Amino acid sequence: MTMASLLLLQVLAVTLLNTLANANVEGDALFAFRRAVRDPKKVLQSWDPTLVDPCTWFHVTCDADNRVTRLDLGNAKLRGRLVPDLGKLERLQYLELYMNNMVGSIPEEIGELKSLVSLDLYHNNLTGSIPAPLSKLSNLKFMRLNSNLLIGRIPRQLTQLQNLKIFSDVSNNDLCGTIPTTGAFSKFKEESFRNNSRLEGPELMGFVRYDTGGCK
Repeated sequence: MTMASLLLLQVLAVTLLNTLANANVEGDALFAFRRAVRDPKKVLQSWDPTLVDPCTWFHVTCDADNRVTRLDLGNAKLRGRLVPDLGKLERLQYLELYMNNMVGSIPEEIGELKSLVSLDLYHNNLTGSIPAPLSKLSNLKFMRLNSNLLIGRIPRQLTQLQNLKIFSDVSNNDLCGTIPTTGAFSKFKEESFRNNSRLEGPELMGFVRYDTGGCK
């Protein structure tokens, strides 16, 4: 065997090991989510932790490198919590968990999903505030958090999301304070923020303060 052939085999072996390692990390992250939810419709029945590659699981899409890029579990009747482990899905582009019964807070680790394009968590029962680390999702275009039980202010850091096309929406929550009007937020209609009884309306530079009292 020539030296070139040996080098090629070494490269292939390292590539395979890296692929398996990534698959294990992502499989563990997804199975952590699986353990945190009830699944009455058994849509996650194929999520077998003994399989090295989660790309064979239903509702999971991967790229050519066998890295998870989509999680499609909208309207799956799941009940449970989002887990911080989801932040380990480094190439995830679409997190679709709308119209379930997810409870608890949105983990700050979701802000580590730098490839994320769409975050759809609407029509759940999520509580707590909108995490400021979501402002690190520089590729995010769609963020739909409407019809939950979210409280607190809309983080001003989110105005830094230059690619954000739809912050539609955060309606039907319990947000407070004022609506940002800078950055991408200058394009959003007031309908995206309706039915938040403690939300005071668009900020007027120099007139409406962000730190209004009674907003927690």
